[in-house]
Amino acid sequence: MPVLYRALQGFSDILPEEQPYWRFFENVASHVAELYGYQRIETPTLEETAVYLRTAGAGTDIVEKEMYTFEDRADKEGNRTSLTLRPEGTAGVVRAYLEHGLFKLPQPVKLYYMSTPIFRHDKPQAGRYREHHQFGCEALGDSDPAVDAEMISLLYQVYTELGLRDIHLQINSIGDQNCRPQYIERLREYYRPLLNECCDDCQMRFEKNPLRLLDCKEPQDQAKIAAAPKIVDFLCGPCREHFDALQHYLTLYEVPCTLNPLLVRGLDYYTRTVFEFAAGEDKLALGGGGRYDGLAEILGGNPTPGIGFGAGVERIIRAMKRQGITPPPPEKPCAFVVYLARTPELKDEVVKLVAQLRHAGIKTEMSYGDRSAKAQMKQANASGATYAVLVGANELANGFVSVRTLQGTIDEEHKQVEVKPENLIAYLTGG
Repeated sequence: MPVLYRALQGFSDILPEEQPYWRFFENVASHVAELYGYQRIETPTLEETAVYLRTAGAGTDIVEKEMYTFEDRADKEGNRTSLTLRPEGTAGVVRAYLEHGLFKLPQPVKLYYMSTPIFRHDKPQAGRYREHHQFGCEALGDSDPAVDAEMISLLYQVYTELGLRDIHLQINSIGDQNCRPQYIERLREYYRPLLNECCDDCQMRFEKNPLRLLDCKEPQDQAKIAAAPKIVDFLCGPCREHFDALQHYLTLYEVPCTLNPLLVRGLDYYTRTVFEFAAGEDKLALGGGGRYDGLAEILGGNPTPGIGFGAGVERIIRAMKRQGITPPPPEKPCAFVVYLARTPELKDEVVKLVAQLRHAGIKTEMSYGDRSAKAQMKQANASGATYAVLVGANELANGFVSVRTLQGTIDEEHKQVEVKPENLIAYLTGG
């Protein structure tokens, strides 16, 4: 028997019935992003592995466990380059910003990417897959906390324009290179006597990446996290001023938020502002991000402040379905062309007519194969088309087509008129 292939674990097909949700989300998200002055960018799916090793951080789960990495074919000199499928969106955008000299433009440069595939070899979970898709924004070149507030407001507006309710926003500041070292030392002092009771990952994080201790999801470590020192108590003056200004601007944007002093996010490059969105009573995670003022330098550029977010499209659509949000239905055909006799000459005329209507921007369908006129009419009604355009030997000989109204008022339905081909487009469009 032939092998029946299936999608790989953690990868999924996006079927036609799901596309209205995706189209609705993409239309809303791109409209709001452009309303805020963001321009679209797309970066390659593959980058040199070093782009992510240097930016995400050696102690993060992404680098340690989740990246899809492989060696490319050898070049003429026999050298091989390590490549990685994109595990997050920000590093590639910053690399493009530097490579193409976008820092020469008026700053900040504001960019967005839409339904970008993200690959992480983690345990598949509801609404998130090994290949999932993100909508993201990045603003590079300005450290003004008003930019942080703008970006958070942008994502909040996307959620509200989609119709999502019960939206939860958590914010925090994780300081910078001036104040974070003192906090990390205090955090280590707190965790040192507790290490034997921590999970294996946290014991590794203690050495490589202490801030990630607060990002642990293991139940056994939650009480330790709750009692840990809070980074907001260690912020230096400039970081405190930045965070206070952010909260002030969010108030002006009328974006409700909650301070979560334990929020740190999962990537090394974050500085100062971090934030996360969730929705519903169970607080399904939708997306989040933060400021990354040192990332451009890691990738070989000059000091460049930046802030960005990534929002999971699958998660957002799942939240929409949970809340009963229905996207606008796909456009129905305007016309369904029916040929009344199964002859090659008549079918040629039908194909020609269908092509003319489509070229005129009229959504048109036809039947295929050797279906009877009755079967074609049944298909026309099932398609939801407004009109059936009937073409038979009589119509062809006398220079007209018959147009039957399938969808309309009670008086209009089943109305059938004869229309000359040169007047058909005007008739179908109401012109």
